[in-house]
Amino acid sequence: MVQVRVMGYGEFKIRSYDVKIHRAGVEDLERRCEVGPTERAVLFIDTMGDPICRIRNSPMYKMLVAEVGGELVGVIQGSIKLATVHKPPKNLAKLGYVLGLRIAPLHRRRGIGSRLVLELEKWFTANDVDYAYMATEKDNKASVNLFINRLGYAKFRTPAILVNPVDHRALRLSSKTEVAKLKVEEAEFLYRKFMTSTVFFPDDIGNILRNKLSMGTWVAYPRGENFGSDGKALPRSWAMLSVWNSGELFKLRLAETPLSCFLHTKSSILIDRIFPCLKLPATPDFLSPFGFYFMYGVHHEGSLSGKLVRYLCQFVHNMATKTRDCKVTVTEVGGNDILRLHIPYWKSLSCPEDLWCIKTLKNVENTIHQLQKAPPTTASLFVDPREV
Repeated sequence: MVQVRVMGYGEFKIRSYDVKIHRAGVEDLERRCEVGPTERAVLFIDTMGDPICRIRNSPMYKMLVAEVGGELVGVIQGSIKLATVHKPPKNLAKLGYVLGLRIAPLHRRRGIGSRLVLELEKWFTANDVDYAYMATEKDNKASVNLFINRLGYAKFRTPAILVNPVDHRALRLSSKTEVAKLKVEEAEFLYRKFMTSTVFFPDDIGNILRNKLSMGTWVAYPRGENFGSDGKALPRSWAMLSVWNSGELFKLRLAETPLSCFLHTKSSILIDRIFPCLKLPATPDFLSPFGFYFMYGVHHEGSLSGKLVRYLCQFVHNMATKTRDCKVTVTEVGGNDILRLHIPYWKSLSCPEDLWCIKTLKNVENTIHQLQKAPPTTASLFVDPREV
């Protein structure tokens, strides 16, 4: 436990999260901190009584809480993994991910947030972490000011979070495309062969693919061609992705559902009930918590691969229709990744420009500057489903 005294404010304590003591307080704090931009729909997380659900599947994780006079006023989470950052051959680095920073509204601007981050960084350093990184919306001025202006983080990447509703009816798929599910060993081989140099590619990809939440890896390619999962006899065009059932960990919900979304949802349900024979695309009911599938490890090769990526997204949509509370599919791609042109998404639910920031925790001169200036080895990113 760490005790911190702030002039004109008093003393607050920072300690490790204890599920028996802090769970109810953390859940209450999450509810009080639910604020988002008003110009579009905002998705919030319902942890279903498990505040550490977002990091539970990471190789190493920690959660810290801040208390003032016995009241829980702040929380932060972190995880550690080994992943690609640099160019080969010394491309692996130990990364610490900072997430879930929440400060009670009445206790902000008192130094609690920065102290929580610094204490988490101490845990990173004790575990030989090379870099700390975090993600936020580019318009979150408070977060950007804290991490970039005060704590020394630097802008690193600006990926897009793409969210697409799941109609309860299956989509009609083209008969010109073949889809095959890979064995875990085959998927791991292809990922290591084609995505090892991708930014933040996890060294323990095999553990991710074998996790009970990973539903599998699928490849799409033109019908009539052969797919050699050993990487030696691949089609001229092909695409692959994996699916993670995030809805088993936590749910999403719309906070203060926009009137347009509310009316669209209600009218869609009403029309479908009155005129089911029309078979019109129906907007899911977003008025209660719902699950989602996260599509990760999206890779494509060849001139037709964009269409094959879209086909796989439609294939996953049809999978989702069989899961009762799965109402959206989600993926995250690099800001300049051509994949954005081929992945279906609903603009009002998506985040077109997320912001990733990074900070070196070791005394390597100009390391962050070099990372910012060096051109990416690829436009794509590997977003770890354990950190969604």
